[in-house]
Amino acid sequence: MESYKTLEIIQEKENSTVFHLFLNRPSKRNALSPEFFSEFPRALSSLDHNPNVNVVVLSGTGDHFCSGIDLKSLNTYESFLSGDRGRVGERFRRHIKGLQDAITAIERCRKPVIACIEGACIGGGIDIVTACDIRFCTKDAYFSVKEVDLAIVADIGTLQRLPSIVGYGNAVELALTGRRFLGPEAKQLGLVSRVFNSKQELEEGVRIVAEVLGL
Repeated sequence: MESYKTLEIIQEKENSTVFHLFLNRPSKRNALSPEFFSEFPRALSSLDHNPNVNVVVLSGTGDHFCSGIDLKSLNTYESFLSGDRGRVGERFRRHIKGLQDAITAIERCRKPVIACIEGACIGGGIDIVTACDIRFCTKDAYFSVKEVDLAIVADIGTLQRLPSIVGYGNAVELALTGRRFLGPEAKQLGLVSRVFNSKQELEEGVRIVAEVLGL
């Protein structure tokens, strides 16, 4: 199985059809680096094409699901700003399309993908979970469509998918305020299906559902 810098794939039980895909940068609260956007679709494709995989559980290593795009990586985009306006715009368009395509790999996966969310699920984290089939979280997990605070657009999937999940008005309010909300409100909005009291209960609840789906 291929190894990755930003991800880890684990089959926790031998002969199990449930495979775990971890965002694996715990020291950075699993912030999304440029490498993630090339590795993530490859990892999902490998799981999708693996006949031994029936269900994918998507989690974050450590205490957080995902804190969004690694802000240090934004410095790499300065090269996009050289040249005339038309070429700069086209480079940005192609780049954003590539980022969007990496997240859409979740929807292309023919196996059910369950998001197992604890801690932070911010910015790019919401881009990811809105593309998943099922979303569970802990009661103290916190969410934010954070891009407005960085003066950027949440255009990697949140604005396209969130309205159909929580309703247009709720999605607009969350995107324009960037406010933080916790697991119970995420359940009330319909962003997650179930909320658990602890990480242990979350993992057990996800395990039960995943094993049922994996039969």
